[in-house]
Amino acid sequence: MSVLAAPRALAARPPVFSPEGIAEIVRLIREPVHVVSGPGGRELGLATGAPPAGPVLGTLPPLYPEWLGGRTFCEAHGVRFPYVAGEMANGIATTGMVAAMARAEMIGFFGAGGLPLPEVERAVHSLAQELGSRTNWGVNLIHSPAEPELEWRVAELLLHCGVPRISVSAFMELTPAVVLCSAQGLRRGADGGVVRRTRLLAKLSRPEVAERFLSPAPPALLDLLVARGSLTREEAALAALVPVAEDITVEADSGGHTDNRPLSVLLPRIAALRDTVCRRFGYRRPVRLGAAGGLGTPDAVAAAFALGASYVVTGSVNQTAVEAGLSDEAKAMLCDADVADVAMAPSADMFELGVKLQVLSRGTMFARRAGRLYSAYRDHGSLEEIPPALRAAIERDVLGAPFEEVWQRTRAFWEERDPAEAVRAETDPRHRMALVFRWYLGSSSRWAITGESARRADYQIWCGPAMGAFNRWAAGTFLAEPPHRSVTQIALNLLEGAATLTRAHQLRTYGVPLPSEAFTYTPRELA
Repeated sequence: MSVLAAPRALAARPPVFSPEGIAEIVRLIREPVHVVSGPGGRELGLATGAPPAGPVLGTLPPLYPEWLGGRTFCEAHGVRFPYVAGEMANGIATTGMVAAMARAEMIGFFGAGGLPLPEVERAVHSLAQELGSRTNWGVNLIHSPAEPELEWRVAELLLHCGVPRISVSAFMELTPAVVLCSAQGLRRGADGGVVRRTRLLAKLSRPEVAERFLSPAPPALLDLLVARGSLTREEAALAALVPVAEDITVEADSGGHTDNRPLSVLLPRIAALRDTVCRRFGYRRPVRLGAAGGLGTPDAVAAAFALGASYVVTGSVNQTAVEAGLSDEAKAMLCDADVADVAMAPSADMFELGVKLQVLSRGTMFARRAGRLYSAYRDHGSLEEIPPALRAAIERDVLGAPFEEVWQRTRAFWEERDPAEAVRAETDPRHRMALVFRWYLGSSSRWAITGESARRADYQIWCGPAMGAFNRWAAGTFLAEPPHRSVTQIALNLLEGAATLTRAHQLRTYGVPLPSEAFTYTPRELA
């Protein structure tokens, strides 16, 4: 039966007590199931259909993937499933991926991080035209400490174009741009409550950052935006009554930017903080928590919902989807990954701060080579101070070109994107060194996207352990074949499997002797 199939009544059938029969009934999640006792009163079995004549110890109602998580999330966002395909930067989360998710009654975010403004604008207009009146789609706003002006301009663009959902990520502090996205368009509803024009989903992994997004926007930032003419006084007054974001995505060990925290520790910690902050401010509406990071199998998705997540967000596994904006060669590398085939490497956008992200290590030297660049940056004040032997090794083995040649390419890039960066680098040797090294970090991601075979060993592919777990789960099934890995098939199978495993755990609490196969779900084509 497919995920979208309507329920049907099963004919009454005799109770089953064999391991095979119990496993079969566990998978009938859309049917009520009766826990029954055997003739001796000690053996437990299962029955479906009309209640059997013998003793019935309990009955579980039907369970649908749509019912996992919090219904308030689906109601607030106008979706059927509590599932989000997260943004993947540089457009790896394509407009096609976002549109597919929207049509499947889930949410998808376009990966705007790292893209120039005109490209983001084209994507927004394309999505708005294709999806029309649908509101279950959005675009990413990533924190850009090295380019605050770009962050601000992207925020203004998303608001001007009426993007209905914005996923904000990698923020360590609230900035004018993120507060603008939260507050612009706030108004009073007919019931006196505060109505949002734009909904924010804030992705974070630290309690102190969570508290900032759970609290109302700081008065100083609101006053600044009013003074700029970016907010009205009424909008600022209403922003002081609501949290910056009503959906907080708790990001555990994930691909890309991550603190490598386990979800089982992080989500309960932030849930308790959420409850404390909401009581403190007396919000009229609940703040929902989502789970991200490490979600590559039905077991992980079921566990996230069991921890209290209202919705789940997937990332790494979607990079192998047919809609993903990644080269076939990079996708094939991801399909070969196992859970330990990942490593931490310096990030391009926060290179000077020493921030790291998680990437694929199998088949690529990127993590090791990027680490050599950061070590050189940390230990020296300029390109000229790097010892000749080390310089030669970096030019030959990492950059593939002399420092000066890379600087000329880098300067041309920044003269077009942000001339102030090029000017600063001419007078700040250390900043010039950082930009030259960031050229490699930025280029390595583009090489993976375009499939630059000559630079295969330098591919930067954001990836968490969930990718390997997904590959092991999908092995030998239709999802093992790349042409079958659509973003919606991945989503529907993860949800269907999570519902099946949830049913198995429910029955286990009744003492039903479940065989190990009752806790497995094999991917299949769903519609």
